[in-house]
Amino acid sequence: QVQLVESGGGLVQAGGSLGLSCAASLRANAMGWYRQAPGKQRELVATITSGGSTNYADSMKDRFTISIDNAKNTVYLQMNSLKPEDTAVYYCKWTRWGLDYWGQGTQVTVSS
Repeated sequence: QVQLVESGGGLVQAGGSLGLSCAASLRANAMGWYRQAPGKQRELVATITSGGSTNYADSMKDRFTISIDNAKNTVYLQMNSLKPEDTAVYYCKWTRWGLDYWGQGTQVTVSS
C-alpha cells in the first residue's frame, strides 16, 4: 500500500497563485494531478514521469507547472492565474508496477 499525503489547497482570489504538493511513501514511475469539480467527471491536470517528462491538459498548460523531486518522492503543482473554473478537489495519483494509487484530495477554491 502506498501512502500519499497531499497539502497546499485552500482559498484564493481569481488571478492568484497556489501550490500543491503530494508526498508518497514509495518512489513512483509517474505521478500526476487530476481534479474533479462538483457535478463533473475527474479530469487530467498534468502528469510527470520520474525522468521529468510532462503532460498537461491543454487548458492548463500555460498556467500550471508540475514538477517532481525523486529524492523526496514528492510531486508539486504550481498554479498561477487561477480562475473560478479551476475550483475543484485536486487529487494526486501515483503509478508504478501497473498500479495506481490516489491521494485523498485537497480542495482548491478560487473566488471571483
